[in-house]
Amino acid sequence: MGLTSGWWRAVTPRTARADALAGLLGAFLVLPQGLAFATLAGLPPHYGVFSAIVPTIVAAVFGSSLHVVSGPTNANSLAIVAALSPLALVGTPDYVALVLAVTAMVGVIQLAVGAFRLGFVTDFMSPSVLLGFTSGAAALIACYALPELLGLQLNAHGPFGLVEAVFTYWRLINPSAVAIAVVTLAVTFLVRRLVRPAPFMLCGLLAGWALSEAIVRLWGDADVALVGGIPAALPGFTLPIPPLGRLGELLPIAGALAIIALGQSVSIAKAIAARSGQRVDVNREFVGQGLSNIAGGFFSAYLSCGSLNRSVPNFEAGARSPLAAVFSALFLIALVAVAAPWLTRLPAPAIAALLAYTAWSLFDARRFAEIARISRGEFAIAAATFAAMLVAPFHVAILTGVSLSVLAYLHRTSRPRIHALAPDRDTEAGRLTPLDELAAPVECPQLKLVRIEGSAYFGAAQYVGDRLHEMRQRRPGQKRLLVMAKSMNFIDIAGAELWELEASRRRQAGGDLYFHRPRSAVIETWKKSGFLTRLGRDHLFDSKREAIATIFSQLDPAICAGCTARIFKECGPAPASATVGDARGEGTR
Repeated sequence: MGLTSGWWRAVTPRTARADALAGLLGAFLVLPQGLAFATLAGLPPHYGVFSAIVPTIVAAVFGSSLHVVSGPTNANSLAIVAALSPLALVGTPDYVALVLAVTAMVGVIQLAVGAFRLGFVTDFMSPSVLLGFTSGAAALIACYALPELLGLQLNAHGPFGLVEAVFTYWRLINPSAVAIAVVTLAVTFLVRRLVRPAPFMLCGLLAGWALSEAIVRLWGDADVALVGGIPAALPGFTLPIPPLGRLGELLPIAGALAIIALGQSVSIAKAIAARSGQRVDVNREFVGQGLSNIAGGFFSAYLSCGSLNRSVPNFEAGARSPLAAVFSALFLIALVAVAAPWLTRLPAPAIAALLAYTAWSLFDARRFAEIARISRGEFAIAAATFAAMLVAPFHVAILTGVSLSVLAYLHRTSRPRIHALAPDRDTEAGRLTPLDELAAPVECPQLKLVRIEGSAYFGAAQYVGDRLHEMRQRRPGQKRLLVMAKSMNFIDIAGAELWELEASRRRQAGGDLYFHRPRSAVIETWKKSGFLTRLGRDHLFDSKREAIATIFSQLDPAICAGCTARIFKECGPAPASATVGDARGEGTR
């Protein structure tokens, strides 16, 4: 399915070279991450390496994004151990078997979501939510990279705990670690600015490694943390069969983990697509993630999804296609097989420096300022999502942002704009214009003209009804109402009842209700509710001129005779005896 996107047709020796360099960097980055995340998940460390091989390849080939790299993540690792530790002793064979079985079950759920094309739910992640997510993730990445960047061994939890611990133990900062991190960052920035195109992050990593080796040779052991031992074994084939007696317990867990993983993957894919200009097929991304976890369960890999720590560096390093993720997995196999002794000398501060660079590239202060200038509501959503990323689990932060976006949308749509209209006498055709845009607004004393910009659904029905009631109270003589309904896209049962009640009240007062160009979806709802029959099809008009001419013939001629408003062509000249009050339509109350 992924190959049908045709990205492989665009592969050339030049793009393959760029993908290979990005993949090599990705292999270096995932080694320490995989080991750490697997330990966090309560698994032997080498399972983190396994999770960056088969799942990474499958997700790249069958997914949608050109730049997202899948693998183990800290959010998935925390979710796994929280969900399964009550069911089996962490680290035991039974626990490992449950993890692999749940991983395959998650893959099946994700595959079903994509196959049934339910990915539309991710459309509720607005750009403001994505901005808050990426900026919050940047802050988290920077916070978690800070201790290794400074050479500190801290036992703290959460970003605020880490920052507090850094300030508490600042006297223990390792100068050698700081020097390695600074050189790594400096070379990364310089190569990116001065040498284009170039694997600037890989150059920075090599510079940090070279300085680390120089420090050891010149001054001996500088007590700088290294990546450490790398497992040499490659993933073996397993059967991730869930115990039938525990399916009732595992299915809800798998469902929750699937939602968390999909939320991460889609958020990352959309955030990177916003920068690359690519259009992401969410359903195909779900299919790719599902297949990757199914395959991962068979090859000793635990739950994987799009990895922010790998996807952004992959994009920044110049990856051109999913081939970069494939190269990353292949290079990882080669590194583990032949270069494990050398890789143990890779300094952890250099890796932390690259993560700090990633965090810097993710945080978009200019975009925050732009959104604040355009919409305070959208800025509040972005800021709330950002704050939630720092204090709440990943999926809770995303849910917070999405919920706020939906609430903001409902608030806006629940108050559609309702404009009272009148012909503009300064135009030859007498174009109907909102009263507040006219220099000297004059209305017909018997006919109210209104344009509704929005849908009359259950959330807006009360507001629209209140506005119409205010209009009746303010100008009781305007017993007839013509609604310009072209911008009313749809109605529901509450909307149908709203117009039913409005028509009834106006007819009881001796007036009537009319509509200009209601949409077909609105008319269909009126048909089903019976309102169209009770209203009468002769109350629907395709032409404003026809509507006004028809309604004018039904107005009270006695009132028309003494009125000087004369805003319609049918009105004729004003009578000489009319008063100023009549001219404003006020003498008919």
